[in-house]
Amino acid sequence: MTTLPGDAFLLTSALDDDGDARIRITGDLDWDTADELTTAAETFLAADPPPRRLRLDCAGMTLCDSLGLAALLMIHRGAAGTGTRLHLDNRPAALQRLLDVTGTAHLFTEP
Repeated sequence: MTTLPGDAFLLTSALDDDGDARIRITGDLDWDTADELTTAAETFLAADPPPRRLRLDCAGMTLCDSLGLAALLMIHRGAAGTGTRLHLDNRPAALQRLLDVTGTAHLFTEP
């Protein structure tokens, strides 16, 4: 578990018995916090073997700015490179709008 000053942003990470990695995001995914999420995801993706799925639980996400979106796209690219399926679970409406407006929603939607 990782926190930043003021507990405004929190990541909770776990690896389950099925080989799925989970990161719960609480707070604003923005300029100040995007690197922390990217680092947490890269740690899972660098494992040998990498997880079958990487699930980002966005239920507690309060904001996602352009750098937050860039972090999600970098995580997507890294996951694709390892054969890990990336899921954005429990997307807040604001995050879904951002993905729709930027034309990136299809990258985070199950086929």
